[in-house]
Amino acid sequence: MGFGKTLMALAVGVTLGAPAAAQPLGIGTMGQGTAGYGMGSAIAGILAANGVNAIVQPSAGTSAYLPLIGFGELDFGIANAIEVFEATNGVGAFDGRQLEVRVAARLFPFRVGVFVRADSDIHEVSDLRGKRVTYGFTSQVTLRRVMDALLASGEVGGDEIVPVMVPNVVRGADDFAAGQADAAFFAMGAGKVAEVDASVGGIRFLPIPEGAEAEARMQAIVPQAYVGMVSPAPNIAGVSEEMTVMAYDYILVAGAHVPDETVEQVVRLLHENKDALAASFAGFRAFDPDRMYVDIDAPYHPGSLAAFRALGQID
Repeated sequence: MGFGKTLMALAVGVTLGAPAAAQPLGIGTMGQGTAGYGMGSAIAGILAANGVNAIVQPSAGTSAYLPLIGFGELDFGIANAIEVFEATNGVGAFDGRQLEVRVAARLFPFRVGVFVRADSDIHEVSDLRGKRVTYGFTSQVTLRRVMDALLASGEVGGDEIVPVMVPNVVRGADDFAAGQADAAFFAMGAGKVAEVDASVGGIRFLPIPEGAEAEARMQAIVPQAYVGMVSPAPNIAGVSEEMTVMAYDYILVAGAHVPDETVEQVVRLLHENKDALAASFAGFRAFDPDRMYVDIDAPYHPGSLAAFRALGQID
C-alpha cells in the first residue's frame, strides 16, 4: 500500500489462508496516543492472534483516512458515528463527496470532554467563557461541531471563548501542556491525556450539566450525542468522581471494496474476543458484543449484515 509507506505503521499477525487476502488489511486511525489509535491497535492484535494480517496506519485525522477507505487504499478505519453518518451520506464535513464507506460494527460509547489543570478556577462548562480553549480541528473536521455541542450543554457559544486554533486534538493537548490554552478537548481514557496529566501536575475534566435540557442543546448541534456517565478508573486521568459527560458511539468502518467474507470474519472475531480487546485497550470494557449493530442512518457492509444475522442481532 503506497499510503502505508508515508506513515508510521504497526504490523501484526500472519496472513489469511486465502491467497487473494494475503495482502495486509490496512486499518486507518488517528495518531499515536489517541483513543482511535488504541482501538485500532487492539483490533489488529485480535486479528493477528487469529491468523489475519493487519497494519495500523495512523494519520492526522479522519478527514484524511476516511476518503482513503472510500478509494480502496485502506480497508478498515475507526470513526465516530457523526463522521460515519456524514461520510456515507455526503453531508456536513463531507458535503458533496459521499464516500464508499460502510459500517462494520459498533464498538462502544465514546466519552469526550474538556479538561483543565487540576488547580484551575474553571469548574464547569459555563466557566469557559472568556477562556483560551482549543478549537478548530481542521484535520478532524467534525470535532468542531462536537466541541460546539459540548459548549452548548453549558449554554456557551463558540464566540464566547478565546479559540486556540489547532489541527487536531493531539496538537491541542500539546498546546495546553505548553501553557498556550486554559482548557483542551480530548477523549477520556486516551493515552495522550495521561501524558499531559503527568506533565502538568494533574488535570481535571469538566462535567457537563445534567438533564434533558442540556442533552437537547447538544443534540440540536450533534444529533448522535447523548449524556453519559463516567466513573473514576485507573485508565481515566482527570476523573476523580462520577460525573456527567458527552458521549457518542465509535464505529469500525470498512470500504465497500472489502470482500464480504473478510468483513464477516472480522466482525465475528470482535464478537468472540471482548476480554482480549479490553486487555489491550481499556475502552473496550464498555464494548457489548451483543450490541454491535446500531442504526445510525448509514449503510452497513453486506459482510457485517451476514455476521449479525448469524449472531441473532438482526432478522
